[in-house]
Amino acid sequence: MNNGRRIALVRWIAAIAALCAIVAMYYLWLHVNPTTVALSLLLLVLVLAARWGLRYAVVMSIAAAALFNYFFLPPVGTFTIADTQNWVALFAFLGTSIIASQLSNRIHAEAEQAKAGKREVEILFQLSRELLQTQNVAELLNAIPPCVQAATGASTVALYLNQGERLYFSKGSRGQDLEGMDLDAAMHLPQIVVAGDDGWNTIPIRVGVRPRGVLLLRNISISEPTLEALGSLVSIAIDRAEALEGVARSEAARESDRLRTALLESITHELRTPLTAIKASATALLSTGEMSPANRLEMLTVIDEESDRLNHLIAQAVEMVQLDSHDIHMNFAPQSVLELIESARHTCASSLAGHPFEMRLPQGLPPVLADPVWIERVLCNLLENASKYSPADQPIIVSAEQHADAVAISVADRGAGIEPIEQGLIFDKFYRGQSQRYRVPGTGMGLAICRAIVEAHHGSIAVASQPGCGSVFTYTLPVAKGRR
Repeated sequence: MNNGRRIALVRWIAAIAALCAIVAMYYLWLHVNPTTVALSLLLLVLVLAARWGLRYAVVMSIAAAALFNYFFLPPVGTFTIADTQNWVALFAFLGTSIIASQLSNRIHAEAEQAKAGKREVEILFQLSRELLQTQNVAELLNAIPPCVQAATGASTVALYLNQGERLYFSKGSRGQDLEGMDLDAAMHLPQIVVAGDDGWNTIPIRVGVRPRGVLLLRNISISEPTLEALGSLVSIAIDRAEALEGVARSEAARESDRLRTALLESITHELRTPLTAIKASATALLSTGEMSPANRLEMLTVIDEESDRLNHLIAQAVEMVQLDSHDIHMNFAPQSVLELIESARHTCASSLAGHPFEMRLPQGLPPVLADPVWIERVLCNLLENASKYSPADQPIIVSAEQHADAVAISVADRGAGIEPIEQGLIFDKFYRGQSQRYRVPGTGMGLAICRAIVEAHHGSIAVASQPGCGSVFTYTLPVAKGRR
């Protein structure tokens, strides 16, 4: 005997036992008038209709009417009814029981429909939340079948797209499940095909009126409107991801144009100045006129200095390319933060001349995992920037503190500061602040190189600044675990 039959048998036994208990109680122990008995039996019928449905209520109504007639309507002990009014009462009881049972059963059915509708709305909500979080088209297409399977409980979900004839499956599904199925024909179906619990539910997916593909679900029972909404949701999610990718490509193209423009402007400005000076000095040296030794020495000095400037610019550009392509090998080892700062301070001592230097390091600061040569480059760049962009009598403060598994090292100055709108741009290649780009020499690549080096160390770099009050550049390095 299967589980459903066992439950039905238990319910019939319980209903019969309850009916017999009521009749026995009133017939043997509680001697009340027939109206009280009828109301008690009617209440039992209503309870059965509300709990177990119309089938139990109707059968129990007929049985209750028979027992009510036999035990409580005169002549008692027979199914004969002597008084015409008792016939009216009996049929009123039976009719009330059946009608009330039908109403209760209808309410119960409508409640079940409401629960099913709520579940289907929850399925659509859960699915929309999952699908609309993904912005990459390839990731979305791979995620659709498992997301639909998780939301609906289907045993198998398959997604077919006619563009490229791509086929995606949920977990545990196989291509053999679709053998013999014409997916192109299914894609062009005019409407959804709802199958039984063991069959395929076929949902054509369209872009407007143009077929895009088909979504197939197996072993699921969902209403046709919900299946249609599910197909529309999948199509909308794909459209959204494709639109976002298009916007991203457009933004990337605009960003590429912006960087290209910035690069050209930087090259024009940074290369033209030294080239102009070199050209002018070389022309003067090659002139046929007489030139004093002092002037000749001055011209040669200009050529030498401007050549060094050009060489520095080219070296930075090559270094940036190598860092972007991860073409540089770094040797990571535990390093003392104090030693890193002292080494950088010694290397760029000439740039710090005239600036009071303060170092604030807490006791017990752990060593960091870093390449000392490259991290010294970061510190030197930040110290040189602090020196260039702040008055000579203002201090430069270097501090450090531990945050969980990283050490944050900060370089603070009291210079002109950086506008809030530019703080997110100064780490881009070739970008220089609007207010300083023509007042202080530079290439616009120093901070971009710093960011690339720090990120290669699995750290991060940021700036906090207020115009007129100075800037604080902070970068993090991972703690060398297991060593103090």
